[in-house]
Amino acid sequence: MNRPKSNEVYLGFPASSPAAASILAGREKAPDFPREWFEFTDPNDPLHVFSIDLTWLESHYACQFGTERCHGIDKQQPDVGCCVHGAYMADETDREQLHDAVSRMPARFWQHRPEGVDEFLQHGESEELEPWLEWDELDGDDGKPEPALKTPLVDGACIFANRAGWPTGAGCAIHQWALEAGEELTVVKPEVCWQLPIRRHEDYEERPDGEEILRTTIGEYDRRGWGNGGEDFDWYCSADPSCHIAEEPLWKSQKTELIALLGEECYEILAKHCEARARSGVDFPRHPADPRA
Repeated sequence: MNRPKSNEVYLGFPASSPAAASILAGREKAPDFPREWFEFTDPNDPLHVFSIDLTWLESHYACQFGTERCHGIDKQQPDVGCCVHGAYMADETDREQLHDAVSRMPARFWQHRPEGVDEFLQHGESEELEPWLEWDELDGDDGKPEPALKTPLVDGACIFANRAGWPTGAGCAIHQWALEAGEELTVVKPEVCWQLPIRRHEDYEERPDGEEILRTTIGEYDRRGWGNGGEDFDWYCSADPSCHIAEEPLWKSQKTELIALLGEECYEILAKHCEARARSGVDFPRHPADPRA
């Protein structure tokens, strides 16, 4: 029996969502397409496996924050990019590194610096909550809400987000200071912020032989990486062709971030594999948002 063919395009998101509207308008590519993966075992840990999305890391994506190419995830606040939710702390180390960054960052970089910062840094007790953090909730592994620390919002965006007209310019105060002072972004910025546009996901799984291993997946920080709310963004950059304009692929341009995510030895394994692919002359499939596709 011949069935009628459907002309419907699978968008990957509900048809009524802002994500679907952006895809249909041609500003983004749909998220579900063939990807190539590279998998290897950590040479220092036989129970740790890396799964690497080569389609993403070989793309020429570049963040366009602060340019006309960045429309912001909220069309009412295009100048703050994707900083409208605040940054959740990954762990206690993340919190401590942010504390250290705030203690060393000159006030002139920070437009929305709370009045109590200086006093807290001088006299704050260990049990006191930092003036640049607040308690919120995130879903845990079991799907139930758990207490979580995050940066609060000021005028609809992260407390560290400077606006146009501030002397150091629009953008993240910590990022601006780090670039001028030569600080390492992977140390001074919250982990969720410096990972973008790369996302690391870790989970334990049981092999068929019954052995439990840790699988670390390195891939695209797309809309879905933000959770259920990602489909509500008015626009998102990772699938927008106008953001795939870097001279180098991500595995080169994000070397520092990838080393922080993988470790130096494992990054070298990835880099050698990507270099060999580049030398082969084979026209490997590209990310659909890459103009070179």
